[in-house]
Amino acid sequence: MMVCLGNICRSPLAHGILDEKVRINGLDWVVESSGTSGWHVGELPDPRSIEVAKKNGLDLTYQRSRKFIQQDLEDYDLIIAMDSNNYNDILKLAGENQKHKVSLLMNYAYPNENRQVPDPYHHGGFQSVYDMIEIAVSALIDQHS
Repeated sequence: MMVCLGNICRSPLAHGILDEKVRINGLDWVVESSGTSGWHVGELPDPRSIEVAKKNGLDLTYQRSRKFIQQDLEDYDLIIAMDSNNYNDILKLAGENQKHKVSLLMNYAYPNENRQVPDPYHHGGFQSVYDMIEIAVSALIDQHS
C-alpha cells in the first residue's frame, strides 16, 4: 500500500510504477494506494500525474483515490509512506504489532536517510517526483523479491 496525503499525485505514481515492476518481474503482489486525508475519494489521479506516467509508458486511469483506513494495516504486508507526515499519521493508527509494516519509500533507495518524496501538487516537478519514486520502487523490488 503506497500512501500520500490526497492519493492523487505521489501514491498513484508509486502504485503505477510498482504495478508495472510487479508485472515485469512476475510477482504475485497486490498493489494499492491511498491517502491519509480522504479529500479526493473516488477521483482520478491528478492530470499531471497521469501525464507524466503516460510519458513514461504507464496508465494510471484505472486508479481512484481512496482514504487510508486502519483495516489497511491488517490487509497489507507493507504500508509505504511518501513523507514523514503521512508516515506519522499511519503510525497513529497502527497497533504495536503493525508498526513494523510501515516505512518511508525513499528509505528503500537511501536506507535510514528518511528522505521525503515532495508533493508535486505544491512544489512542482512531477517528472522529478516520478524519477525519485522509480528509483525507490526498483530498490523495493530488489529487497522484497
